[in-house]
Amino acid sequence: MTCADQRQVLMSRHTISAVVLLAFLAIPLSRATAATPATNVTRHTFERQLPEGNYLVTVTFGRDDAPSETTVKAESRRLMLERVPAAAGESPKRTFTVNIRTPALGEGKKVKLNAREDGSKTWDDQLSLEFLGDRAAVRSVDVTPAPPQTITIYLAGDSTVTDQANEPWAGWGQMLPRFFTKDVAVANHAESGRALRSFRAEKRLDKILSTIKPGDYLFIQFGHNDMKEKGEGVGAFTSYKTDLKKYIAVARERGAYPVVVTSMHRRRFDENGKIVNTFGDYIEAARQAAAEEKTPLIDLNAMSEKLYEAWAPEQSTKAFVHYPADTFPGQDKPLKDDTHHNVYGAYELARCVVECIRAAKLPLADHLTEDVGPFDPATPDPIETFNVPASPARTSKVPEGR
Repeated sequence: MTCADQRQVLMSRHTISAVVLLAFLAIPLSRATAATPATNVTRHTFERQLPEGNYLVTVTFGRDDAPSETTVKAESRRLMLERVPAAAGESPKRTFTVNIRTPALGEGKKVKLNAREDGSKTWDDQLSLEFLGDRAAVRSVDVTPAPPQTITIYLAGDSTVTDQANEPWAGWGQMLPRFFTKDVAVANHAESGRALRSFRAEKRLDKILSTIKPGDYLFIQFGHNDMKEKGEGVGAFTSYKTDLKKYIAVARERGAYPVVVTSMHRRRFDENGKIVNTFGDYIEAARQAAAEEKTPLIDLNAMSEKLYEAWAPEQSTKAFVHYPADTFPGQDKPLKDDTHHNVYGAYELARCVVECIRAAKLPLADHLTEDVGPFDPATPDPIETFNVPASPARTSKVPEGR
């Protein structure tokens, strides 16, 4: 059945409070994995214009004549549900929370977006969903405003955290929603190429502070681009540490919980297969800031060291954007990026973050989905069995910040 053959009925139950999609999806989709993303992926999408905020989305899956398996992404490839199965004739329901936002701030001000973000699904006034999988089947979608007590995890960071709009790139923040129940929304404000100072100068922190509320979280991961800054007084134990403490302070002023996340390693090994630190003193400065401010620390740097060394130099390329020329249409040169991850690498880093949330005994751990088991970075998920369907949007352009 082609997209043209599918019958879709859209109904608004309230002005904006609920939307229902009745659609039968039985679309043959190209199977794709992180190692070899499909180049001719087909998907089915759902979009609805809504004010910014958190929304509960309930999807009813299944079809009458055959089993199905469906992966759901939101906004810019944000992983919400992973491979939801439904036997023939069954109609399982799953509910998750999506955060949508615009650049607008009060008094006519707005976030300074770059060319990559202008017009992207990350910053528009629409709820965007895509349903993926070679046996995807969806019966209905219901959307309502999330309750006020919904916990929001705000992410402030760089290209390794952000919602990358195009395959094969991905940030760990893009994978994080998949691991939480409907009680938690993830608002990923991270952006490629940003450091603590540039993030704040572009009013990205102001945007977070305009909506963050008591009981929410602010996860802060910077370092890749901060270490490149030059000037008098600029350094790991001076400007970087001071600025990091300012983020911690403003989150607390609003009753939110700041969490410091150390930057994951770049893919650089020594002759013995051990990871080489490329950050100078910046990781230690982040650890010190967290300790001095008595703020929870997610030491993703330490976790990534175990993860990368478990993969070893050759296998680790399968977690980064390393692809030979002509893997994708129009890609005439090989991609070899030892900073940015593909979906598999970002997913494994998100698992590291989730495991650290548990280890730190953050209340957020009470809101993890039932299928999230313990994770040891020394024993990563095998890439051979990893299969999150790729989205059709792709680019060969390297994100800002390496």
